[in-house]
Amino acid sequence: MVQIPAGRIVLRDEGTRTDWRVGVAAFRLASRPVSRESYRAVRGEVPESSAGPRTPVTEVSWLDAVRFCDLLSRAEGLDPCYSTGEDPDARDVTCDWEADGYRLPSEAEWEYACRAGSSGVRYAELDEIAWYRANSGGEVHDAATRAPNAWGLHDMIGNVWEWCWDLYDPGVYGPYRVFRGGGWQDHPRSCRASCRRKSHPTLRVDDLGFRLARSL
Repeated sequence: MVQIPAGRIVLRDEGTRTDWRVGVAAFRLASRPVSRESYRAVRGEVPESSAGPRTPVTEVSWLDAVRFCDLLSRAEGLDPCYSTGEDPDARDVTCDWEADGYRLPSEAEWEYACRAGSSGVRYAELDEIAWYRANSGGEVHDAATRAPNAWGLHDMIGNVWEWCWDLYDPGVYGPYRVFRGGGWQDHPRSCRASCRRKSHPTLRVDDLGFRLARSL
């Protein structure tokens, strides 16, 4: 995992045209999204797909990702970050940000790490860093086969979207959680550091995966 320095990020919601500034403590973030082979090693199974073992795992819900984090934490002797309950909308899931186990990044952590100090639409030319609609051939690709950002993080833009911890807008969309980054079937407009999307925490999508974070 890559150690990300502390800093600040300005997030923007294009729908409401609002900005908010967030402080980000130093943390660790995986250099690539969780692969199908890694998911199988921890969960004992993997969603059915013709994609190869080194491609990012997809068809995993937000709750699937949370459970993976806790299983991996326990397997490595770390303190799990999450506590889960019985709410079908996952509103009762809590995160212990002081625990040393694996977790999903917050939305602010994700964008801050994606930008890696850059301030443009994305951290480099799209064709150099991302698999997206124009170059993917209509399929997911092995992780870390495009250029990384300045902090050594691959696939922050393109290939698959990535779940984040945060609720998107609970007052409007209830339990829907944020995901970021753009995927293999998206147009350039969706493959931007600031682009926000949402889905219900139990839904599974064919271009949506996740990446691991840890608190310091």
